[in-house]
Amino acid sequence: MDDKQVNRPEWVPENAGESEGFTTNVMSGIESLHDGSYKSDAQSSGGGKRPFVKRREYSIDEYVKGVREGDITIIARAITLVESNAEKHQEIAQEILTRLLPYSGNAVRIGITGVPGAGKSSLIETFGMRLCDKGHKVAVLAVDPSSSVTGGSILGDKTRMERLSRHKNAFIRPSPSGGALGGVARKSRETMIICEAAGYDTLLVETVGVGQSEVTVRSMVDMFILVQIAGAGDELQGIKKGVMERSDLIIVNKADGNNKVRAETAKGEFDRILHFLQPSTEGWESRALACSAVSGYGLDELWDMIKDFENITRTSGFFAHRRQKQNIEWVHSLVTEYLSRMFFNNDSVRRYKPIIENRVLNGQLSPTKGAMELLRIFEGKEFNI
Repeated sequence: MDDKQVNRPEWVPENAGESEGFTTNVMSGIESLHDGSYKSDAQSSGGGKRPFVKRREYSIDEYVKGVREGDITIIARAITLVESNAEKHQEIAQEILTRLLPYSGNAVRIGITGVPGAGKSSLIETFGMRLCDKGHKVAVLAVDPSSSVTGGSILGDKTRMERLSRHKNAFIRPSPSGGALGGVARKSRETMIICEAAGYDTLLVETVGVGQSEVTVRSMVDMFILVQIAGAGDELQGIKKGVMERSDLIIVNKADGNNKVRAETAKGEFDRILHFLQPSTEGWESRALACSAVSGYGLDELWDMIKDFENITRTSGFFAHRRQKQNIEWVHSLVTEYLSRMFFNNDSVRRYKPIIENRVLNGQLSPTKGAMELLRIFEGKEFNI
């Protein structure tokens, strides 16, 4: 102990000697920096902390080349540019997308939805693993709901699809909804272009659950699948769910063990329901199928149905017609999004909006009259209330 520094507790008087009865010593701990590196390592490298290394910026040519070659890092960074709302990033992203457009459109786009607990993520992982093992390249685009309170998202789909995320033929990209379905539609569509240009032939778009987002996802995919479980309600309850009218295929998941008989029974009920509903896709008769994400039961039949759907719609020309219609809807939604952003960022609107909102709250102005007045201000007319 003579050649080592003695560390005493802070309650020991500073002038106390070793012979005054204070026998407690404090062992020195590991001194680390905020990034987890040891202070001794940093000091041996010549400084108190590691120098900040700025991430390398790629050129547009490097982005396009990297995406075409299937470089996962560049694909992820290109998608990050697409998801960014920064004007500088959007300019770069749109140039990259324009260059990649000729290489996109060759994949089958499948939307998958269902109530929470139906086993969507497990089904996607098992199904995706089967396709990857057969040589297909699968991209999973999972839309994660953003909190309306904090604005944050968990983005846990890569954790839940642990096996699939490690497969060399798979790419999983969870994206925050940001609380705006329109934003999800634009970003998801542009992400699909990047994935298709990178050579992924099967795109699985998982939604947050049954709700308005299903209408949005239906407008960007070729085939729409609803995942259900046995015991979700009777036939009349099923007909009341509008999402069924948009579904090309209903999967009754968890058809394994003691639940297999119930799942097959539910599949028959859904087949009867679909018989009374107008098919979502021209030339295709919507149907039901029992599957199991645990045992893999029914997954080969699922892929056969998807290929049948693609062959029938491509032959009839409806496949291309739907893609063209979706592109026009995409243009309209982008115009709506741009006008909304321009409206709320207008200086005059921002100046008078609190005044008009306050008068609506106090009952001095109807909501309709308040909206019309805001539009007049946006058009450059004087505020006259």
